[in-house]
Amino acid sequence: MQGLRRMTVLSLTLGLVLAWVGPLSTLGDPDGQSRLSLLAVGVPGLLVFSVLYVRILQAAVAGTGARGEIAASAVVGVILLLTQDGHPWSWGLLGPAWASGAVLLMGRSAAITTTAAAIAVSLLLTSPGVDPGPGFTDMFLSPHREGVLPVLGAYLGVSATAPWANRLQLRFWQVVRAAEEGKEAQARLAVTEERLRFSRDLHDLVGHSLSAIAVKSEVAAKLSGVDAARAAGEMDEVRILARQTLKEIRTAVRGYRTVDLAAELRAMTAVLEAGGIRCTLQMPRDQVPEGAATLLAWVVREGTTNVLRHSSATECRTVMTVRDGSVVLTMTNDGVEGVEGVEGRGGTGLIGLSERVAAIGGTVTAGPGGPGEFRLRATVPLGGG
Repeated sequence: MQGLRRMTVLSLTLGLVLAWVGPLSTLGDPDGQSRLSLLAVGVPGLLVFSVLYVRILQAAVAGTGARGEIAASAVVGVILLLTQDGHPWSWGLLGPAWASGAVLLMGRSAAITTTAAAIAVSLLLTSPGVDPGPGFTDMFLSPHREGVLPVLGAYLGVSATAPWANRLQLRFWQVVRAAEEGKEAQARLAVTEERLRFSRDLHDLVGHSLSAIAVKSEVAAKLSGVDAARAAGEMDEVRILARQTLKEIRTAVRGYRTVDLAAELRAMTAVLEAGGIRCTLQMPRDQVPEGAATLLAWVVREGTTNVLRHSSATECRTVMTVRDGSVVLTMTNDGVEGVEGVEGRGGTGLIGLSERVAAIGGTVTAGPGGPGEFRLRATVPLGGG
């Protein structure tokens, strides 16, 4: 995502190209006074305009506001248009350049109005009849060769197109960012739903038993001074209930920690494909023992979470093989950017998983695979778990 973010900001600098190429074409003007004005006022003004423009782009990509920068850059642009003599194809490009950034933080109607106003101001403050001189404008239409109207027509076409090309590029970035946020939300939702399920199960299992223990303990306390035998009987029942509750809790936790490998693989495929990631599975014919399968299911779950939350993958391949008394599960995806490793920053999930697998004599490795790939591999003894 960071790479795409930088590319988006770079692609939105079309306005800066317009802002600089047009005015710099006047360097070929033989009028020394015009050249002096460009170097003394124009270039410093363009530098200030560029800094403000870049800040507008960064705000647009980040989804924040930049009203101050938009207003300040508009003032700088008007000052430059008032102080510099130019043709629409030179300083007149400054208005469309400003609009290319400003419209990124506006709605459609406001963007149309802003683009039209920027073009109108640029035309009012420049003279279509002034010869811009040789250089950049020779690639377009010289007013002395073709007349004013063709020059204005071409100018209006470029000026109206540039801001909307930028809006289209920004819209593409917003769609990609929304898709990434959706994948992260899916992963968080899956974790939350699992926690809610376990909390419901735990409440249903022990809520009644703990209430009964509390009531019987109160009865035993009241009877202890008047009927010791009955009080002892009540406490015996409390002891039995406590043991039964402890057994139920252990059973619940054991069931929670036992994850079905086949179900986890189905869930992985459904979630990743819903996020636009193509999945391929290659499974062995022989059935994997329950203990090893449970550990591998946790590997699949952790690998799926990493793909969803920490990569820009478009494909994920999962291969499981049985050899030399062990089962090897390999998950490979083509989105290595930002994926946490066992020894990488913050990789607590994979670290905990590797410790659990190591406890039964297995191994977990995570890191680069082939070019542009990230690979998670777990080796679990068939008798493990």
